[in-house]
Amino acid sequence: MRYDAIVIGGGHNGLTAAAYLAKAGRKVLVLERRHVVGGAAVTEEVFPGFRFSVCSYVVSLLRPEIIRDLDLPRHGLEILPLDGTFTPMPNGDYLWRVNDHAKTRREIARHSKLDAEAYDEYGKAMVEMARFVKPILNMTPPDPMSLDPRELMKLLFLVRRFRGLADVDRYNQVQLMTMSAVDFLDQWFETDVLKATMSASGIIGTFLGVRSPGTAYVLLHHYMGEIDGAFRSWGFARGGTGAISNAIASAAQEAGVEIRTEAPVAHIRVHGDQANGVVLANGDELDATLVVSSVDPNLTFLKFLDAGDLPPDFLEEVRRYKFRGSSGKVNLALDALPNFTCLPGEGPHLRGALSISPGVDYMERAYDQAKYGQYSRRPYIDMVIPTLTDPSVAPPGKHILSCFVQYAPYKLASGTWDDQREAFGDTVIDTIAEYAPNIRDIILHRQVLTPLDLEREFGLTEGNIFQGELTLEQLFFARPVPGWAQYNTPIRNLWMCGSATHPGGGIMGAPGRNAALRILGQTR
Repeated sequence: MRYDAIVIGGGHNGLTAAAYLAKAGRKVLVLERRHVVGGAAVTEEVFPGFRFSVCSYVVSLLRPEIIRDLDLPRHGLEILPLDGTFTPMPNGDYLWRVNDHAKTRREIARHSKLDAEAYDEYGKAMVEMARFVKPILNMTPPDPMSLDPRELMKLLFLVRRFRGLADVDRYNQVQLMTMSAVDFLDQWFETDVLKATMSASGIIGTFLGVRSPGTAYVLLHHYMGEIDGAFRSWGFARGGTGAISNAIASAAQEAGVEIRTEAPVAHIRVHGDQANGVVLANGDELDATLVVSSVDPNLTFLKFLDAGDLPPDFLEEVRRYKFRGSSGKVNLALDALPNFTCLPGEGPHLRGALSISPGVDYMERAYDQAKYGQYSRRPYIDMVIPTLTDPSVAPPGKHILSCFVQYAPYKLASGTWDDQREAFGDTVIDTIAEYAPNIRDIILHRQVLTPLDLEREFGLTEGNIFQGELTLEQLFFARPVPGWAQYNTPIRNLWMCGSATHPGGGIMGAPGRNAALRILGQTR
């Protein structure tokens, strides 16, 4: 059987691309290596009765166009709001920002009246920056070296948008693209714990510290999230993040997509200068007019293709592409709720994100250790308790604590992650226990995922959750390779649609949608 398109990888971007291609009348096959679709956006019953969002655990960036075009609510998608961020402090105090703006202002004023005033101005500035960037998320990046009038028009569109900003917004945009998260926030705020917690968004998915230049843009990348049109809103998918992938998969299958799990690809077949199918690990050969890869450049170009199929200069750029995984994940099954010393007992503060980010120096010291090949002994930890919003993912009366941990460098100076996995898990528990001492007594089970585990199990090279760092030299028309940022590749009929393409990582779906629309525009 011959397919119009074979999509490699059943992550949410691959499924999105497949759905759009099928809705346009193409015969599409999705091949997923694992037993379940979703990639890193997956829900699995790791321990009996406990269903974890094993990797990605919150949603905000999923493009509203995709939700609308694929009618995802009809396919079971329901987003439950995540209310705010609670940051415990070593001195027994805390910072608790919620979705209610007035309450958050009063809380910040408790630490600094000046910061409470600045918070309004900062929010307005970031919304303007997000509005400037939002249309760029849905566009195919222009080729700045091309003389094609269509490419020049895209560049002119960007120039006009930039010139249309107010002077102060243009200045802020330049700063966001060049400054560190902390330096940018220093211009607005004086409260250490506030700057530390806010700057944490600037380091996620990067091997950089909060004082590293370029992290201010990553802060904006995460600020752009929205739910039902509300900027900077975060939430859970009912049933875990796998419910997002399952909803997209359902929409794709309704459009005619065939999905095969436990079907690992061994090779992309190339004849002459174009792709014409794939070879599976079991030896089966499948024919296709197009091959669309949602996996990262390392797997696509260095594993699935022969070096002779690609131009040497392109291969060199691929080898230079930076992954540098920097994070791990610890999933805990709990018998009760954690009890924070600074705000004891159950309460609404446990319903949002729980951030171990007590100060800027704390965050930077965590990075200092990672620079020298050690996991942070006092890491930044972003935690959520999804069972307080969605009790269906655990047995009655039990809870899940999902912990995103940074820094956990893929390359260790000594030893291996197989040797240090449990010690890393212990470090995370010890760090949480400094703020919630009962944590050790209520753990029923724990799952520790290192960057090596993310690579082995989920196909994320070096454990990078975004299929490559979101650093300035790897964004927009340079993602993943300068000159090849329009979802096409040097091999005809081979396309890319994963997080390694514009606009990058997160449960966004934009790379998959953009790639499919580009393919349809080129192959009518």
